[in-house]
Amino acid sequence: MHNLHLPYNDYGSTMRRRLGGRVQKLAIDAHLGCPHRNAESNKGGCTFCLGEAFTPSYCSTQHSITEQINSAIEFHTSRNRSADKYLAYFQAGTNTFADTDTLNRLYSEALAHPEIDGIITGTRPDCISSEILDLLENFSHNYYVAVEYGIESTSDVILRHVNRGHDYATAVQAVTATKARNIDVGAHFILGLPYETREEILAQTATINALNLDFVKFHQLQIYQNTPMAEEWAQHKERFLFAKDFDVDSYVELMVDIVRRIAPTIAIERFASQAPRHLIINSPLGGIRMDALKNRIVNRLTSLNATQGDLL
Repeated sequence: MHNLHLPYNDYGSTMRRRLGGRVQKLAIDAHLGCPHRNAESNKGGCTFCLGEAFTPSYCSTQHSITEQINSAIEFHTSRNRSADKYLAYFQAGTNTFADTDTLNRLYSEALAHPEIDGIITGTRPDCISSEILDLLENFSHNYYVAVEYGIESTSDVILRHVNRGHDYATAVQAVTATKARNIDVGAHFILGLPYETREEILAQTATINALNLDFVKFHQLQIYQNTPMAEEWAQHKERFLFAKDFDVDSYVELMVDIVRRIAPTIAIERFASQAPRHLIINSPLGGIRMDALKNRIVNRLTSLNATQGDLL
């Protein structure tokens, strides 16, 4: 399962084997919003969320899907990230938060682009339906299709505290229903949420393994300005049992311990996240580049003669 040169199942290498060439994801903003965050819902959204922190600079809701794809290809090519295969990644917001006719139109426009070989749809576990899965399954007969769920934590106590708006059972149901359609499924998790200990973070790897995911992303908790969590961070830092003390060194050690407990069949796409610095009040990783962080994790695994899943 592992890249010959890496001690873990690397997402990029896995996708290269799957699709027959170097793969680049192109982030798309379909401007669908979020059912948990919009004003009409009156739910307030997740306490950690700041929408603009997750949208690349080349995304613009002023442009069509096709125009965004063209801009994204130009952006990556100018940075020597040309690829053999491109996937349209519906990233910003909740990309199943619309009727199926609207989703069909958006996904179809992306897939009609001559450079696009498939789509990845980012969404919430409580915003999927059999009708939407029917639509995605139909596309999957001719294109690569994946769904990426923001699960964030396997703990219902923590999910409630951050006002996530769904429980973990909902995530299990969504992943199971999607996998039943032979659609690839990914998930992302935030590490260091309030009341979460290092031991609990490691213990949840067994729960993650049971999901039978195809790929996973891990994000360090970052505190964004103008969010409820920013206020909680200012007033109750003691609630951040792990995050209040972690730095690059401790995060590397945490990721090494996680990797050694994650099933080797699950491709790891990301160890941490980046966001514009001016939006961040606190980030335990400072300004370290993601490739530098990855190298430190790989070097530490190598020094331990450790590989993904070797502690299972």
